Amino acid sequence: MSRRLRKGALKALRVLTRPVRRAQGHGGKGRGGLVVEPYRGYGSRDEVFLIGRVFRQSPGIPGEDPESLRAQWRDLRRRIARRKVAGAAVTARFGGDAIRVETDRDGYFRVHLHPHTSPTEGGDWHPIELRLEADPPIPAEGAVFIPPERSRCVVVSDIDDTVMRTGVANKLKMLWRLFVEDAESRVAFPGVAALYRALHAGAGGAEGNPMLYVSRAPWGLYEMLSEFFQRHGIPAGPVLFLREWGLSWTHPLPRRATHHKQALIRHMLSLYRDRPFVLIGDSGQHDPEVYAQIVEENPGRILAVYIRNVSRNAARVEEIVRLADAVARAGSSLVLAADSVAMAEHAAAIGLIPAEAVTGVADEHAAAAETGPRRETARITPEPAGTDGTAAEAPITPEAIAEALAGDGAVPATLVVEPDKPAALPRLEP
Repeated sequence: MSRRLRKGALKALRVLTRPVRRAQGHGGKGRGGLVVEPYRGYGSRDEVFLIGRVFRQSPGIPGEDPESLRAQWRDLRRRIARRKVAGAAVTARFGGDAIRVETDRDGYFRVHLHPHTSPTEGGDWHPIELRLEADPPIPAEGAVFIPPERSRCVVVSDIDDTVMRTGVANKLKMLWRLFVEDAESRVAFPGVAALYRALHAGAGGAEGNPMLYVSRAPWGLYEMLSEFFQRHGIPAGPVLFLREWGLSWTHPLPRRATHHKQALIRHMLSLYRDRPFVLIGDSGQHDPEVYAQIVEENPGRILAVYIRNVSRNAARVEEIVRLADAVARAGSSLVLAADSVAMAEHAAAIGLIPAEAVTGVADEHAAAAETGPRRETARITPEPAGTDGTAAEAPITPEAIAEALAGDGAVPATLVVEPDKPAALPRLEP
C-alpha cells in the first residue's frame, strides 16, 4: 500500500505543480510574481467567453531541475501560497473586438467578446490575446472553442459520478480517488471514454459537437481534471464549468452556488440556439431536479437526457418520476442507465452516434474487471396526447417508475422512457 500511495502521490504532485511551471507572467521566472492563468473558453461565431485568474506567485529558482522532487515540493508550496489579485485590469482581443475587464475579489476575470470577423485559423480551437496591465504589461494567450458548421448537437455533461467516480457524497473517498489513485486505476466509468468520443464525433464521424462539462468542484482542480480527461482519452471540453469555493481561515466551507448549473445550461441553450441538446448526469445528487427544470423550460430543445444510475436510495425515485414526466411531456427521451452501453444504444437509435460506435463502448465496458451482469432494460411509453393536441394529464405514473426500478438492488436498473416516435437527429446521407 505504501508503494502505491507513494506512486499516486508523486503523480498527483506533478499534476498539481504543472500550472506553477507553466505560469504566463513573472510568477514562473521573473520579478513581481504576477501570473495570468486563462482557462479554456468557448463560444460561437457571434460571441466568445473566457474565464481566467490573476494572482501573485513567487518565482522559481533559476537553473533548478523542475522535475526534481525538491523543486516539485517547492512548486507546491508556491501554488498554496498564491495570493489573488483583485481589481487587476486585463484586456482581451479576438476577431477584431476588444474589452477591458477587472478581476473580482477572488482574482477571476470574465471575458465576453463579439467578434467582427470569423477566425481564419484551421481547427475548432482559436487563440485569444490577453494583456495584463502591469509594469511592464504581461501578455498571455488563451484558447476558445467555436463549433464548426458541421456540428449537429451540443452535449452537456456533469463530471462528478457521471464521468468519473468522485464519490461526492463521501469526501474522503473523493479526495483519495482524485489525488492518490493513479491514472491506470478505474476511476472513469467503464465505456464513458468511448461514448464521449462517439458523441463528440457524431454520426458523421467528424462533427466536432461541443462537449461542455459542469462540475461543483473548485477551479483549483482544473488541471487535475484536464489530466484525467487526457489520460482516459475523453474529449476535452471547451471549458470545465467550475466555481470558486472561496475557502479561507475565516470561511472554511465552500460558498453556496445557488442555481449554478441551471444558469450555465440556460446560457448554453441561448448561445447555441440553433442546435438540439443532450444532457448527461447521475442519479446521486441534483441532476434529475436540474434537468427536469431545463426540459420543462425548453420543450423541443432537448433530444435526450441520460442519467447514470448510481443511487439505490428510494427517495430519489420521486425526482426520477418528475424528470420522466417532464421529458414525456416534451416528447423527448430519458435513459436511466446502469452503464454506458445503455446510453450508447439509445444514442445510436436516435442518430447521435453511428451504430458501430456501440461496439466500441461495449468492448471498453467489458474490459473493466468489475463489470457485473446487466438487468433487462425496462421501457415505458408515455400516454399520448389527446386528440385535441393537449398533453396527457399524467403521461408517467410514479407506480410505473417504481415498478421498473424494483429489484434486489444488486444490479442497477436501466430504464428508457420515450414516445412511440422519439425525437431524433436527421439521418445523414451515405
